[in-house]
Amino acid sequence: MDSAVRHAHFRFYAELNDHLPPGDQANTLEKSFYVSSTAMDMIESFGVPHTEVELIVVNGQSVDFGYVVQDGDRISVYPMFESVDITPELRVRREPLREPKFVLDVHLGKLAAHLRMLGFDTLYRSCYTDPELARISSKQGRILLTRDRGLLKYGAVTHGYWLRNTDSRMQAAEIMRRFDLSNRIRPFTRCMACNGLLQHIAKQDVLPFIPERIAETHDEFQRCPECGRVYWEGSHHKRMLRFLGQLAA
Repeated sequence: MDSAVRHAHFRFYAELNDHLPPGDQANTLEKSFYVSSTAMDMIESFGVPHTEVELIVVNGQSVDFGYVVQDGDRISVYPMFESVDITPELRVRREPLREPKFVLDVHLGKLAAHLRMLGFDTLYRSCYTDPELARISSKQGRILLTRDRGLLKYGAVTHGYWLRNTDSRMQAAEIMRRFDLSNRIRPFTRCMACNGLLQHIAKQDVLPFIPERIAETHDEFQRCPECGRVYWEGSHHKRMLRFLGQLAA
C-alpha cells in the first residue's frame, strides 16, 4: 500500500475567502493527504461550502466536483457567476439560476419578508428542518440562503449562499448585489406573509375585510389569493419605498 504523503495547492478567490481564517485569505494553501479524494471534499475541508463554488480550475483546466485530486495539483476555486455568463467554461453544476428564487432557513424570517416585498419568489417557514430545506432547494431549483455553513454542505444542495450580514436589511442589500438582482425587482407583487402573487381587487369586494377609515381614504387594493390578506398604500408602504430607494442608491 502506498503511504507516501501527497500535496496539492489551493487558491480561493473573491468572497470565498470569507470562509477562511484571516491568515489564509488570498494566499495559496497547501493540502497534504495520503489518500486522494474529490475536489468537492477537499474544498469543503477548508470550510468553503460547495454551494458557493462555480468554477474549479486544476492545472489550467476546468473540472467538476468529482475530479480526484492528484499529487502536485494546483487548484483555483472561484465563486458563483450568477451575473456573468461563463457557458464556454465547464461548470461544477449544470447551469446557473437565471430566474432566481429562494428558500430561507428558519432564522431568516425578516429577510424573507424583505425579499417578498421586492417581488422575489421566497419560501420560508419557521418549522423547516435542515433536510427539508436541502430537499426543497434541490427539487425546486431554489437558492438556499442561510447563516449556517453546515447546511450548505448537504450534498443535495447545488445553489446556496452563506449570508455575511446579520441585519435583515443589510442582508437584502447583500443578496441584491451578490446575485445582480437590481433589474429584477418587482416591488409589491407578492404577499409578504405567504409569498403568493398579489392580484388587484375592486374596492367593493374588500369592504368587508378592511377598516372603515381605510375605505374612506383609499381606492386601490390588492389581495393575496393564497391567504386572503389585503394590501393598500399606507404608512408601511411609504417606509418600504424608502427602503427600496436605499437599495437602489
